[in-house]
Amino acid sequence: MTESTETPKEPPKATAAQVSARIRRMRRKHEEHTDMSINLYPMMDMMTILLVFLIKSFSASTSNVQQSSELQIPYSSSEVSPGEAIVIQVSRSRIIVEGRGVVTLRNGVVDPSQKQGGAQGFLVPALLRVMEQHRDRLKAIAAANPRRPFRGELQIIADRRTPFRTLSEILYTVGQAEFSKFRFILLKRGT
Repeated sequence: MTESTETPKEPPKATAAQVSARIRRMRRKHEEHTDMSINLYPMMDMMTILLVFLIKSFSASTSNVQQSSELQIPYSSSEVSPGEAIVIQVSRSRIIVEGRGVVTLRNGVVDPSQKQGGAQGFLVPALLRVMEQHRDRLKAIAAANPRRPFRGELQIIADRRTPFRTLSEILYTVGQAEFSKFRFILLKRGT
């Protein structure tokens, strides 16, 4: 047997162009790492703006009151638009503060059992408690944000058949809770 004395062949030497081409191919296979995280600060700013917009839309929606047999709003020729304030609705059967029923009425009149002092009284304790809660909330907001001082403003949407005595009792009661500026909401003629 004859032994082969072949020496292993060395691989051919690569040229500079071949080395450069190989490096480019390897770089293409492994793309550079890019930061894929989300920057939350612009998103938080956007959400804050949306929140303010929604709050303003809800507070401005007080003029969207549905009339019914229980609530018929009187007409006016005034051009003043309602501002931001606590809303009290007075229908023939209830007093509603910010969408929550507070006092039951009988044909637009507060039952004497629901008033302090009976039939001759003017103070409605259930309404007073609710208005004090709103006052405390608004004063806390005013303390935290000096640009929004507590002004004690109300918007009253009352049925046109509401007796003057009922309106007087409501105004007296909310006055005891430090709400002293009132606007009566009326329908504009021709609407």
